[in-house]
Amino acid sequence: MNTHHTLAKQKRKAGFLSIIPGLGQIANQQFSKGILFLAITGLFVAELSVFGIRALTGLMTLGNVPGEDHSLFMLIEGTLQLIVTVIFLMFYIFNIHDSRKTAAMKAAGLEVNTTAKDMIRHAGDKGFPYLFTLPAYLMMVFVIIFPVLVTLFVACTNYDFYHIPPNSLIDWVGFKNFLNIFFLGSYRETFVNVLGWTVIWTICATTLQIILGIVTALFVNQDFIKGKRLFRMIFLFPWAVPAFITIMSFSNMFNDSIGAVNAQVIPLLNHLPFVELPAIAWKTDPFWTKTALIMIQTWLGFPYIYVMVTGVLQAIPGELYEAAKIDGATFIQRFQHITFPMILFATAPVMITQYTFNFNNFSIIYLFNEGGPGSAGAGAGSTDILISWIYKLTTGTSPQYAVAAAVTLLISFIVIGMSLIAFKKSNAFGNEEVM
Repeated sequence: MNTHHTLAKQKRKAGFLSIIPGLGQIANQQFSKGILFLAITGLFVAELSVFGIRALTGLMTLGNVPGEDHSLFMLIEGTLQLIVTVIFLMFYIFNIHDSRKTAAMKAAGLEVNTTAKDMIRHAGDKGFPYLFTLPAYLMMVFVIIFPVLVTLFVACTNYDFYHIPPNSLIDWVGFKNFLNIFFLGSYRETFVNVLGWTVIWTICATTLQIILGIVTALFVNQDFIKGKRLFRMIFLFPWAVPAFITIMSFSNMFNDSIGAVNAQVIPLLNHLPFVELPAIAWKTDPFWTKTALIMIQTWLGFPYIYVMVTGVLQAIPGELYEAAKIDGATFIQRFQHITFPMILFATAPVMITQYTFNFNNFSIIYLFNEGGPGSAGAGAGSTDILISWIYKLTTGTSPQYAVAAAVTLLISFIVIGMSLIAFKKSNAFGNEEVM
């Protein structure tokens, strides 16, 4: 009982002293660590007094004097200070936990590192994984979390054409922009239409490029095929040419009046018996523009799948196919029970990322026809996907930065949510443990 009482007393004392970081460590005779913790605290207090309090205040008010206060800069500075403050609070909690844990070890008669040399050696032995990954975590905080927080805060303001700092101040409006997207007539209709086409575009374009990539890989991998090198060069050609050039070339080829498809390909096909095709409005009819976009992305995307699946096919033991042939399995059965499961097993995570890539595939949508033809409302064209709509919301004649930020966050939630579901359903990460 006395030992337990002494242990509790030591922990309370260390925790109380750790209200000022470093004092608890000094009380535990860890002078070097205590001085380090005091120095960190002193640096934070100095930073807070010089810059931090003003930055946090600016984050809350977003400025008071138009023409002098720049609301956007204040929001960014305040977000940065908020992250620094949260990091310090995590350090503060660690400081209390560390001092209480060390006090308990001393009260229990266990060895405690007290000198700087001992602590450095202990950090190298026990804390090496944490020290090694700490720079990566700090980089992630400022490269990922910081922009996401800024986007979130911008989405909760009225930052638009009528509120552009420093001439005008930005104000907090809460979740009004999100509510407008879902309930305000013009934005809701546009969001539903653009989201619907984005989903259709993603599923059709990605699925077709995956199917074509698998089919071409299976074709070239057959033993009876001659001239495999030639076929491989042909199938890799769309990948070798920069996508920018390919998209612009296709944009010209699909021109309604002078494009090669309407001017040469369709007339050539019309010479065939029982074929009579009219000129197609590839760039002036939304349906045919969407069809052209899906076909072009299939052409651009299948070489990557082809290369990846070819590697998987070459790694499948031939004995499996020989045993299946002996058992009387047909080509379809061998593909269904051997080839396709092996392809899916090895490439499921990459296949999923192809869907997420096309969900945000801005370049082909904008370069082919700038999201046109026609309009879907709220600045969006009839073939705009969410990411290209965001671009137009921020670069149009009446930019809507806050709404664009809200749509950006919605895209992130959709992509992350669907990716997690797909990874879970396909057991993509579980396959690593099996391997």
